[in-house]
Amino acid sequence: MYHVAVYFDVKPGKVDEFIAASHLDGRESNANEPGTLRFELIQDEEKPNRFYLNEGYESLEAFNTHAAGPYFKQFFDTIVPLVEGGEPTWLIRGNRVEDPSA
Repeated sequence: MYHVAVYFDVKPGKVDEFIAASHLDGRESNANEPGTLRFELIQDEEKPNRFYLNEGYESLEAFNTHAAGPYFKQFFDTIVPLVEGGEPTWLIRGNRVEDPSA
């Protein structure tokens, strides 16, 4: 499984718009992009304007399909003016390492 995790610092007063755009992206990606396995939005408990996206895909190719797709584009078109710097801070990009003895 290929994982990505990012965070965004949302501008004051823009949290509801950011949450709506994130959930729309997640719903549409899960419903229409084969290979999208997980899409989670997490609000930081100490910094309420910081949001994490934790996503899982069948493979890097499935993530690349998502990143080239219409929902990803729509998400970024919507959130760029809502977040500090307009871009995510990457935390994780990579494949889960399975325990061969499990």
